[in-house]
Amino acid sequence: MDGLSEIVKGVARTFAGPILTFGMYIVLYGHLTPGGGFAGGVIMAGCFVLLVLAYGKAEGAFGLDRASEFWEPFGAFLFLLIAAAGLTVGIFFKNFLLAAGREQFSIVSGGSVLLSNLAIGLKVWMGVVAVFLGLAMFRRARPEE
Repeated sequence: MDGLSEIVKGVARTFAGPILTFGMYIVLYGHLTPGGGFAGGVIMAGCFVLLVLAYGKAEGAFGLDRASEFWEPFGAFLFLLIAAAGLTVGIFFKNFLLAAGREQFSIVSGGSVLLSNLAIGLKVWMGVVAVFLGLAMFRRARPEE
């Protein structure tokens, strides 16, 4: 039997959805409130860390060990593309989607900052998951006493 008791598994299953949703909220509204891509990515990774700790590596990883190999560098590449897209208006990392007349404090009012938060959120989420799963799957033999 891998993982912890049924009570811990039930609590983890109950809180995994709200934790993931809160992480997505932090990523989406990070340009309007404290937070952003890094904080939201760590929170979303925490959801999967909780599930792996409760269910064990085999059942709780949900195939993210292989998925993170693609999505983590893709997030970095996407962030670089967003930064390079500012060159279309002449300045690297220029907020090229910012337009006058947008309602302040709406989700699109930050221009390309929202896109940057999404890219960084994806990169950090998958990066933390990959590091955690790598450490969780690494087994060191105990020294003889």
